[in-house]
Amino acid sequence: MYNRFNFIISKNMKLIGKNILIDVINEEIKTSSGLLLSSEDTSQFRYSKGKVVEPGTDVDVISKGDIIYYDKRQGYTMLIENKKFTVIQERDVVVVL
Repeated sequence: MYNRFNFIISKNMKLIGKNILIDVINEEIKTSSGLLLSSEDTSQFRYSKGKVVEPGTDVDVISKGDIIYYDKRQGYTMLIENKKFTVIQERDVVVVL
């Protein structure tokens, strides 16, 4: 089944508890002087941006499609339907845009 993120998600997939499945957004960061930071420069940042694909059954505030910043040191990567996703806990989300 295709969803609005343009990849296949199993109809029967359900995240349990406070887990959140996200698609990491790789963004270019530009300094105030106009220089683009490389991925090596941004790897030292603790927080990353992502789009919520599926919130868990006990997640309260975060909804499918939300753009979030999360603690990237706490998440782990999984392969679902041949696509890489990151799974984090609700407590690791610091900003919902």
